[in-house]
Amino acid sequence: MTVQNIVEGKVVVVTGAGGGIGRDIALAMAQHGARVVVNDIGASLHGEGLSGGPAQQVVDEIKALGGKAVANSDSVAEAGSAAKVVEAAVDTFGRIDCVVNNAGILRDSLFHKMSTDEWDAVLKVHLYGAYFISKAAALHFKEQAGGSLIHMTSTSGLIGNLAQANYSAAKLGLTALSKSIALDMQRFNVRSNCIAPFAWSRMISSIPIKDQEQQARVDKIKQMTPAKIAPLAVYLASDDARDVNAQIFTVRNNEIFLMSQPRPVRSVHRSEGWTPESIGAHAIPALRQSFIPLDRSADVFSWDPV
Repeated sequence: MTVQNIVEGKVVVVTGAGGGIGRDIALAMAQHGARVVVNDIGASLHGEGLSGGPAQQVVDEIKALGGKAVANSDSVAEAGSAAKVVEAAVDTFGRIDCVVNNAGILRDSLFHKMSTDEWDAVLKVHLYGAYFISKAAALHFKEQAGGSLIHMTSTSGLIGNLAQANYSAAKLGLTALSKSIALDMQRFNVRSNCIAPFAWSRMISSIPIKDQEQQARVDKIKQMTPAKIAPLAVYLASDDARDVNAQIFTVRNNEIFLMSQPRPVRSVHRSEGWTPESIGAHAIPALRQSFIPLDRSADVFSWDPV
């Protein structure tokens, strides 16, 4: 199969690209003609330790395949250092056309046990990081009248998951950020979309395995490689996706889903208005059949990946 240079000449920043999903997206972007800034601070899954090694290793892989890339190890979690990531693209390649907000850490804990530090650390990388990088890139996108932002969200936020209040809140907040960017910047031909990836990566490897059911779930996830996410990211970075904006996609092995966004489901009306008593007697019984169940991502995506 011949690879088409669908993003030929574009400059793409991929954060958290030292491994997993980010690495495969960076490699695919380069394979399809993009010049890539591979950003990764080289920290552990919990955000500890720093190393420029992972980013440089991916750059070396890209160059070995004939592509163009530069490594960057600035943190996305602070405005100043995030701006340096975008500056690296402009200084090295003269412009910036796309940002893939993929960087992330985990600090899983049941809600009643979660510390403020665990909450802050995850939101700083996932939500604040996406904001800082997107804001820095947006100024260039506005001037050049075009650009693409691709944010990695999660079904943990879109649907729900145990022991991930910080991660879920950040990821659902990211979808709202994406929609707001799309609304505010559509006049400048800037688009903003989200991908919720299912793939075995370092982020997923922290899932606790306490019984056979959890082991079976993890075994299913292991079938889904990070490389399956990359094609959609490359497409969304390309001019072919110029009319795709403010959408949320999920990729699950060979499946691509368009996810719903909150809209009214059912309504009740009472001409004389409501009292707490009439709400309990009439409104809630009428609405209850449309209540969203207390389910998790694994309950909604319950079938084997194809």
